[in-house]
Amino acid sequence: MSRLVPARAALVAALLLTLACAAGSAPAAQASSRAPLYFDAGSAAIDDTTRDATLDRLAGLGVHALRIGLVWAAVAPDAGSATRPAFDAADPNAYDWGGYGRLVDAAHARGWRVLITFSAPVPKWATAARADQVTRPSPTAFGAFATAAGRRFGDAVDAWGLWNEPNHPRFLKPQYVRGKPAAPALYRALHLAGVRGLEAAGQTEDTMLAGETAPGGDRRSSIPPLQFLRGVYCAGCAKLRIDGWAHHPYANRRGPSYVPPDRDNVTIGVLRRLETALDRAARRKVPVWITEFGVQSAPDTLLGVPLARQAEFRSISERLLRADPRVAALAQYLLVDDTALSGFQSGLITAAGRAKPSLDEFRLPLAVRRSGRTALLWGLVRPADGATRVEVLVRDRSAAHSTAVATRPTDAGGTWTARLPWRAGRTWRVRWTSPDGATFVGPPVRVYG
Repeated sequence: MSRLVPARAALVAALLLTLACAAGSAPAAQASSRAPLYFDAGSAAIDDTTRDATLDRLAGLGVHALRIGLVWAAVAPDAGSATRPAFDAADPNAYDWGGYGRLVDAAHARGWRVLITFSAPVPKWATAARADQVTRPSPTAFGAFATAAGRRFGDAVDAWGLWNEPNHPRFLKPQYVRGKPAAPALYRALHLAGVRGLEAAGQTEDTMLAGETAPGGDRRSSIPPLQFLRGVYCAGCAKLRIDGWAHHPYANRRGPSYVPPDRDNVTIGVLRRLETALDRAARRKVPVWITEFGVQSAPDTLLGVPLARQAEFRSISERLLRADPRVAALAQYLLVDDTALSGFQSGLITAAGRAKPSLDEFRLPLAVRRSGRTALLWGLVRPADGATRVEVLVRDRSAAHSTAVATRPTDAGGTWTARLPWRAGRTWRVRWTSPDGATFVGPPVRVYG
C-alpha cells in the first residue's frame, strides 16, 4: 500500500463493516444538478510520472475539480520518529510537499477547484503516546501543520476536509474507551485546531468541511457515522465552524438500493438519514458534501460487481445525488484501480490500463427507471460547456444493433431527461457529438426500479 494514499485498504475495511451490519426518484434539483464533481485520482495524480497524463485525461472527461488526500506523515520531517525534530511547524518550507505540491500547482494552473482533505497517518512525534501514527494526534501540532498547508497552497485551494474518515480506526484511535465513543471528542479538538490554523494562514474565505465520515461502523472497533455526528455536535460543547458536512456513502454489491439495517450507517441510497440527523444536531441546514464515492468492480471478489453493472450503479448513484438539493458537491474515487486486491477497484480503468465501461459512462451518465409502461431517462453530458443535444439509442432483445429513437436537448449544465416507451429486455445508451465533431457513445444500461 502506497504511503501517499493509505486510505484505500481502510476504505475497503469500512465497506466490509457496512456489510457486517447487514444479516425515489424526484426530478433533478437545480442546486445539485450544477454541483461540482471533484475527482480523486489518488496516486495517479500525485505521482510525477503519471500526473500530466492523468490530468489531461480528466480534462477530457469534463473534470474541473480535484480532491486530494494530504497525508500528514508523508510530508512532515522525521515522521517515523518518536522524537520531535526542531523546526517551525507552521513554516511551509519545513515540509517536503513533493507530489502533493506539484499536483496542487498543476491543478491551479488549469484553473481547477481543489479540495484538500487532511489524513492520517500522522508523525509519530505528534501523538500523545508516540507509540503509533494514529492514536490521539496532538491538536496543537495539527493546527500548526494546517497553517503550513494553508500558507503553502494559498489561493490554489478553496475547500478543506478536516480529517479523513475519523470514525474509522485506521485514521483515528481510540474509537471507543470503556465502551463509550471517544473519537468524536478527539476529532472535535482536531477540527477546531485545523480551522484555526487555516484561518491563521489567511484561508478565512475557504470552505471548512467536517466529517468526511466512512459509511459504516460496527459499534465495536468503529463508530457509525450518525453516532459520530451526534458526538461532534454534542450539547454544551464549544461551537465549531462547519461550512459543510462531508460523507463517503459507499454501498455494497446490492448497489444504490442497499439499506443498512443499522440506522446510524449511511450508504448512497439512504442519504436522507444523514440529512435528518444533521438537521437535528446542527439545528440549521448544513450543506452535505460527498467527498468520496465509487462503485467497486471485479476483480474484487468481496464487494466487486461485474464491469457493466459498475457503470449502471455509478450512473444511478450520480442521479440520486444530483436529485438531492442538499448535496453541494460530489466526488469520484478513483481513475485507475489499485494494483492490489486489498485496495480499491472503483476506478474507471483497470490496474492493467484497460478502459472499463464506466469510463465511457462517466462521460455520458445515463439512468433509466421504469414507471408503468414508460421509461424515465436521466442523463448528463459531462464535457459539455453549454446546452447541447444527445441521441437516445435502444436495442431490443431480438435486434442485432442499437437504433436511435429520440433526440433530446440538454440544459446549460449538460443535464437532460426523457420519457419514452418501456419494453421488457430493452437496453439504452446515449450518443453525443461534441462541437469539434468527435462522437462518443455510452455503454448500454438496463432499466432499474
